Amino acid sequence: MRAIVLNKFGGVENFQYQEVEIPQPAAGEVLVKIAALSVNPVDAKTRAGYGMAGRLKDQFPLVLGWDISGTVIKVGEGATRFKVGDEVFGMVNFPKHARAYAEYVAAPVAELALKPTNINHHQAAAATLAALTAYQSIQHTLGSIQPGQRVLVHAASGGVGHFAVQIAKHLGAYVIGTSSAANKDFVLGLGADEHIDYKAHRFEDVVSNVDIVLDNVGGDTIDRSLTVLKEDGHIISYPGGGGTVTRDKAADAGKTGYVFMVWPDGNDMEAIANLLKQGIIKPHVSKTFDFNDMRAAHLQIESGRTVGKIVVTL
Repeated sequence: MRAIVLNKFGGVENFQYQEVEIPQPAAGEVLVKIAALSVNPVDAKTRAGYGMAGRLKDQFPLVLGWDISGTVIKVGEGATRFKVGDEVFGMVNFPKHARAYAEYVAAPVAELALKPTNINHHQAAAATLAALTAYQSIQHTLGSIQPGQRVLVHAASGGVGHFAVQIAKHLGAYVIGTSSAANKDFVLGLGADEHIDYKAHRFEDVVSNVDIVLDNVGGDTIDRSLTVLKEDGHIISYPGGGGTVTRDKAADAGKTGYVFMVWPDGNDMEAIANLLKQGIIKPHVSKTFDFNDMRAAHLQIESGRTVGKIVVTL
């Protein structure tokens, strides 16, 4: 099978297309023929030597990727959750060496869900790491959102952000989203009640009394977000944003901060599949790349201007 291989960290020129053996599913795994996969900022950071590079530095030759959608073609011992022919999707083996930039991947059944029939593989691949991050941070870290709570979502037009807006709105929140002016209509179309152009306004000058901040920006956005939070408010930063400083800064301000890291979970993927099936959340795929164009896909995600998600098809 074809796979995209890295022999060292660095630029996109390090990607090499190679023929490698098709993996065999171990106990509890299925072999999935990939139809589409999603590219995330963590992919590009890891390729460059950051992100998950520290965990994977001894895994060369390295095949990146964690987000998949495809069809089960072989079932490992005891992997009775799925059968040959099932269409499945999920974030697999994150943050370990999942080897998803390939035509086939062996994936744990405990990390997959059946793809809803009302969406295609492009959309399913998009609703994996980013959707899981939004869903898990809201449902598990916060213990959900209560109707009427004011939720501020930074980078609301991005991968995690556009799912967070939809999930928060579904739970009854009053949602405020920040993005550039160019993406105002997109963010409001997701269900946000208010939009703030972060280039034209400092959000802390136009919003207050926020119950929850979901931050994928980091830097001084953390400090500024703390000023708009209620005394009993909560802020969640994702690894690409605030890092561990969020928890400490929130505590210093007498508020609650979390640093969130997504994890693979088939039950949560089933919950996301149900939301997709009902049309409660809709993945936005802004651009699709061919498997041969992975370099271009990484350059796009590195631009920081991706609306929703980008997907690579096989």
